[in-house]
Amino acid sequence: MLDYNSRPKFFEQVTAVIDEALTAEHASRTPRSYLGGSRLGVACERALQYEYAQAPVDPGRELPGRVLRIFEVGHALEALAIRWLRLAGFVLHTEKADGGQFGFSVAGGRIQGHVDGILAGGPETLGLAYPALWECKTMNARAWRETVKRGVAQAKPVYAAQIAVYQAYMEASVPGISQNHALLPPSTRTRRNSGSSGCRSMADSPSACRTAPCASSRPPRRASFCRASPPRRRTTNARAARGRTDAGGRHDGGQHHLARFQRRAGPTRPP
Repeated sequence: MLDYNSRPKFFEQVTAVIDEALTAEHASRTPRSYLGGSRLGVACERALQYEYAQAPVDPGRELPGRVLRIFEVGHALEALAIRWLRLAGFVLHTEKADGGQFGFSVAGGRIQGHVDGILAGGPETLGLAYPALWECKTMNARAWRETVKRGVAQAKPVYAAQIAVYQAYMEASVPGISQNHALLPPSTRTRRNSGSSGCRSMADSPSACRTAPCASSRPPRRASFCRASPPRRRTTNARAARGRTDAGGRHDGGQHHLARFQRRAGPTRPP
């Protein structure tokens, strides 16, 4: 029976008020007049066109307050990461003398990027070369483990493209930054294969991450990072083993799951 008299709990009411305030603040901000360098790795070019043209968002598809809260947490954790790195002996520059961020502007200002920081030095025991790009990313535990397992280029291709673009375009103002590894949470290290545009990944310490230096001073092709074939869909043995028992007590061995999967996935490709 539906309860039409239910009311949100107190903590839900407080959260709703916060979300409304964050949504109103976000809506009052002046939209960008350029395409951010951090967005160039997005696979959907139409989405980038809409974003650059500032096409209105479909009703109900605005960023919810929950997502805006996650963004706020990311900003707070970035400040903590900066403090920890400096405390550990890294020379990390996050602002220019005038207080602005380090960044670049190309294509008549239509594409711009702002880096989180530039490392000018650090503990010698780590073997890092400087100057190096520093980008701070926050994610949940599941995404962290996936990035550690698969590497930045495969698990987070948008991040990988952002790093490569930043390294390439910052070379003019920070010589050598495109030749050195970038420091990026989470904990994975990627190196570029010789003679290939792809990357191979190696799991590294959970407290540090290095990404490959840019291969040249020119921006890499976005397709090198985000054009990947989707994984093949298949049923799991556990799901098939459950099967289904009919009225006569006969077990089908999971054949109904397999038939349903084949209808949805279409003809299967040969191995």
